[in-house]
Amino acid sequence: MLFGRQAPVFAETGNGRYAGLTPNRKDAIKRLSKKAGYKRKKIFWGNGRKGRRQAVDKWKKTIMHMGAYPAALGKWVLLGGIIGVAGGVIGSLFHIGVNYATAIRGAHPWILYLLPVGGLAIVGLYKLCHLEGKGTNAIIESVHFGESVPILLVPVIFVSTVITHLCGGSAGREGAALQIGGGIGYRTGTLLRLGEKDLPLATLCGMAGVFSALFGTPLTATIFALEVISVGVLYYAGLLPCITASLTGYYIALLMGVEPTRFTVAMPALAWPTLGLVAVLAVGCALVSILFCRGLHITEHLAARVLKEPFLRAAAGGCVIVAATLLLGTTDYNGAGMDVVARALSGQADPWAWLLKLAFTAVTIGCGFKGGEVVPSFFVGAAFGCFMGGLLGLPAGFAAAIGLVAVFCGAVNCPVASVLLSVELFGSAGAPYFAVACALSYLLSGYCGLYSSQTILYSKLRAEFINVRTHE
Repeated sequence: MLFGRQAPVFAETGNGRYAGLTPNRKDAIKRLSKKAGYKRKKIFWGNGRKGRRQAVDKWKKTIMHMGAYPAALGKWVLLGGIIGVAGGVIGSLFHIGVNYATAIRGAHPWILYLLPVGGLAIVGLYKLCHLEGKGTNAIIESVHFGESVPILLVPVIFVSTVITHLCGGSAGREGAALQIGGGIGYRTGTLLRLGEKDLPLATLCGMAGVFSALFGTPLTATIFALEVISVGVLYYAGLLPCITASLTGYYIALLMGVEPTRFTVAMPALAWPTLGLVAVLAVGCALVSILFCRGLHITEHLAARVLKEPFLRAAAGGCVIVAATLLLGTTDYNGAGMDVVARALSGQADPWAWLLKLAFTAVTIGCGFKGGEVVPSFFVGAAFGCFMGGLLGLPAGFAAAIGLVAVFCGAVNCPVASVLLSVELFGSAGAPYFAVACALSYLLSGYCGLYSSQTILYSKLRAEFINVRTHE
């Protein structure tokens, strides 16, 4: 028997390879060893010329596969750099234009009365260029479904946002930066003849580059561009090109004299009582973010229902903003309001400033004026945090910083980008506080969001795939 239990028959002695084996077992092992060696040789070389050709092809594929990585590295670094340069230049010009428009309005307050005329000009410009309804949602849809981004969107949103700030509308600039950057990225990708799978990454590069140039936060810009499209999934393939575009845009902006936004706020030492108070503040910020998003969307829908004609709607909205400004006797709520944000971070803000800014922004954006919602969310969050800090016993400036980041997080549903924003704006000393605030605000803000085209892929309540759009 070959593998039986019979007593071994020792045909040879010694300590050789087959010592102690029966003759049958020894011969069997020799045959199996030769066969295995033949199979190994056959697997690698095949049969004759055909086998050798297959082996060579296999090695070619391996080499080509290994070469794909440095090729992708070179492609995306080059593309990110090109888009970053374009985004940095245009983003810097946009920043300078908005600041110049704000300075002109500050020097000539009577320009505020031209706000209804500015609204008419913006609506007319969009009609002339056939861009009605095109905004940040169009950029998100482009990344989701590969839809084309009109090249005219870049100059139109540029000019329209400058007009809004010149005449005193309540809006920001970073939301417009996403549109400008997305348009630049998409158009650059088409000029370079990128495939349909690479065009979305080029669009994200543009978003990151212009956002970084405008606000001076390259890490936030990178992750925000990747995170805002589909919450729950990051486009990791876009990490290298986006960080390249973001850093390039950031340094181009520095060369063009655009100073990055930074604030100095004292952060308390990490302690459980303070952490508990921050958690309470974060709950309030989540509710404010819902109110902010719903306020903007409801005002837009209500205005469109009551005043169906876009020209009439823009003129009426401008008149409301002018009347409200005169009634309050202050221009704090016109424009972006970064000076008010700075005051709130120093511990000075009117108790209801956050609610008034929310109303001003809702009327401005809802009636057809152009700009961003990001900086107004900073204003609302900082003012609310400053107000709540006094009630909770937190330092007012610190509470304002928490409010700024937490309301932004709840409005855009980007917790990772929000934590990075806190580090780039305020330093890393308070990172644990900001992380807790962002986590709570993200969870409790539900499925509301500024951008209706944004998708939330995973539930906020459990580890479950849901793939829903944010609620308006």
